Amino acid sequence: MSAITASPASTGPPPAAAPRRHLPFHGDALSRLGLLLLIGFLLVAVFGAWLPLGDPEAVNAGPRLAAPSGRLWAGTDSLGRSVLPRLVEGIRTTFLLAGTAVMVTAAVSVLLGMMAAYYRGLVAELITRGADVLFAFPALLLAILLAAIVGPGAPGALISIVLICSPLMVRVVRAASLSVVDRDFVVAARVGGAGPGRILLVHLLPNIAGPAVVQATYALSVGMLLESGLSFLGLGLQPPSASLGSLVHEGAVYLPIAPWLVLIPGTLLTLAIMAVNLVGDGLRDALDVRGVEVRR
Repeated sequence: MSAITASPASTGPPPAAAPRRHLPFHGDALSRLGLLLLIGFLLVAVFGAWLPLGDPEAVNAGPRLAAPSGRLWAGTDSLGRSVLPRLVEGIRTTFLLAGTAVMVTAAVSVLLGMMAAYYRGLVAELITRGADVLFAFPALLLAILLAAIVGPGAPGALISIVLICSPLMVRVVRAASLSVVDRDFVVAARVGGAGPGRILLVHLLPNIAGPAVVQATYALSVGMLLESGLSFLGLGLQPPSASLGSLVHEGAVYLPIAPWLVLIPGTLLTLAIMAVNLVGDGLRDALDVRGVEVRR
């Protein structure tokens, strides 16, 4: 009977482990914190109207300029209105207005950016030069000018946000599209008879969605800041409507005697913008997007 001998153990290096795929924001504590804050703000914006907080426009809910207490958690304003329901309304209005403006911005900018990359020539020159002209203006100065022309209120603020955030997004989308438009699958689609609309929507759009989403996230924070700045200057939402910026504007007069009227909405606005920017940073890293900027 032949003896059975064990084969010697291999001394070579162990096989490399397959790379682990991480969820978005994995290992990024700041981005996760921003995501939790943003979810909290969105929940308040969507469901805050159903909370039993009272009517935000009801006067004499308590003594005028009452400090925060167990009954009035955020105090009252100069008309005796409870500040808490007005804060909820302000969060909803700020996110709704800025979010609507960013959706319009994204729709227009993505289309123009892809067209500038696909058509080249005169079309590209008109789009890029128009974006450069708008981008050259200081953001707040342009917002004040547009709001003064259109008039105070939500429409003026929305138009200002769209025109200020669009140029940078057009640049980002055009740059991302230029890296895709000459690839083999796009050339093959063009040779195969696919029309420009099909090429833009089917071949370009899915490949530039990452940079566009990240830039839209940054644009949301810029939109919130612009809306609040216009409202603080009296060119945004008008009373009795409330946004976080208009609440800061209303409370600034009473800062020496009722600082909570400025500190609470100002802190919420800062946290909201910080949360959106942290989420944008997390998305940029998770999608491995480079070259996306925020206009500050």
